Amino acid sequence: MDRVLIRGGRILDPSQGRDEEADLLIEDGKVAAVGAGLSAADAEVIDASGKWVAPAFVDLHAHFRAPGQEYKEDLASGGRSAVAGGFSAVCCMANTDPVNDDPSVTQYILDRAEKESPARVFPVAAATRGLQGEVMTEMAALKEAGAVAFSDDGAAIMDSSVMRRVLEYSKLVDAPVVVHAEDRSLRADGVMNEGVMSTRLGLPGNPVEAEELHVARDVRLARLTGARLHVGHVSAGGSVDLIREAKEEGLSVTAEVTPHHLSLTDEATSGYDTNTKMSPPLRTRKDVETLRKALVEGVIDCIATDHAPHAEYEKAVEFAAAPNGILGLETAFSIVSDLVRTGEMTPLQLMERMSTAPARIFGLDAGSLKEGKSADVVILDPEATWTYEPAEGFSKSRNSPWSGQNLTGVVEATFVKGRLVYQAGRGVVIQ
Repeated sequence: MDRVLIRGGRILDPSQGRDEEADLLIEDGKVAAVGAGLSAADAEVIDASGKWVAPAFVDLHAHFRAPGQEYKEDLASGGRSAVAGGFSAVCCMANTDPVNDDPSVTQYILDRAEKESPARVFPVAAATRGLQGEVMTEMAALKEAGAVAFSDDGAAIMDSSVMRRVLEYSKLVDAPVVVHAEDRSLRADGVMNEGVMSTRLGLPGNPVEAEELHVARDVRLARLTGARLHVGHVSAGGSVDLIREAKEEGLSVTAEVTPHHLSLTDEATSGYDTNTKMSPPLRTRKDVETLRKALVEGVIDCIATDHAPHAEYEKAVEFAAAPNGILGLETAFSIVSDLVRTGEMTPLQLMERMSTAPARIFGLDAGSLKEGKSADVVILDPEATWTYEPAEGFSKSRNSPWSGQNLTGVVEATFVKGRLVYQAGRGVVIQ
C-alpha cells in the first residue's frame, strides 16, 4: 500500500493548528498532501467521513517487559497493543531484567523492536545502575545507543545529591529525566491512597504528600541545574500547583497524567480489585478534578498510559500483595475522549496532548501531519461504542479495571510510516 488517500475526514493536526474537513494523501511512507478534493491515481481510498484523522499517538511512559519478563509482555505483543490503541510511538521504561542501564540492553531492545513491533519503540534508559539510586549510568553511551530519556521509574531516586548529578549530566547529553515522584519513607507500606477509603478497607495508605514533597524537591533541583525535568504519572492535586509555579518561573519542567488518574478515584478499590492497584495510587475525586483542569490548561502537558502488564496469577492475590499497574494502551483514547464529550477540551486540544506535545517533550519525529513528515496517522470514530475484553486484545496480560465495560471512542485505523498496521475489524494487519 504505497499510496493511500484518506478521504473526507476531520483533519486534526495540532502542529499546524489545523481543524478542518479535508483529504490526506500518503505516498512512500510520507504525508504527501492535505487538502480538499485530493485525487491520486492507483491510491487505495479509505473513507473517513464523520471520523477524526490525526497524528498517531505518542506514549512517553509504558512497560514492555523485554528483556526478561516476556511472559507479561514482549515487544511484539506490546507493539500490537500500541497500534490497536492508535499509538505509533511508545517509550518503554527501563525496569526490565536486566535493567536497561547498559548500551547493550538499549541496542537489544531497538534491534528486537525493529523486527517484532508494528509500533516504533524508543527506549528510556535507567538514570542509575540497577535502578538503585546510587551510581549514575553512562548517559552519553546510552543516548548514543538510542535512549531518548532517563528514568528510574518505579524506584524514586531518594538521594538528593544523586538526583542533582543525574540532572546535571542529563543536561550535558540534552535528554529529559522522567521522575517517579514518591518519598518512599513517607509512603512506607502504603498500597492505596491514604484517606477515608483506606481506613474503611483497612489497607495501609500512601499519602499525597509522598508525591508532592518529591515533586517540590525535583523542581528545585531542576532550577539549580537548568535540566529538563519531566514529572511522570502525576496523581496528586498539590503536585499541579508546584508544576504550575515551575512553568511560570520558566523552568524546563513538563508533566504527564494517565487515563486512569483522569477518570478513576480510590473508591474504585472498594471491592479489593487488584486491577485498581497502581503506583501512584488512585486518589480522590478532588484530585481527579484538579488533574483534568490542569491538563485542559496545559499545566500538565500530555497524556501517557503507564501501560504495566502483569500475568493473571500475579494479580490474583490479596490486594496488599499484588504488583502495581494496569494495561493502558488499547483503552486510552476511549477513556480520555470523555474530556471532549463533557466539553472540557476540544478535539484538537486532546490530539495535542496525546500526540504533538509528547513528541515535542522527548524530541521525537512524530506528532504532525505536515507534508513531508512520516505518515504516522490515526483514524478515530469518537462516537462509536465497543466492549473492551482484555482476552480479545493484543497484550499478553489481562489486568484492566475496564474489563467487560462498554466504552465510547474507537480507533478505526493506525498507520506507521505510511503502512496500515491496524484496522478495526481486521486487527493488526502488519507484524
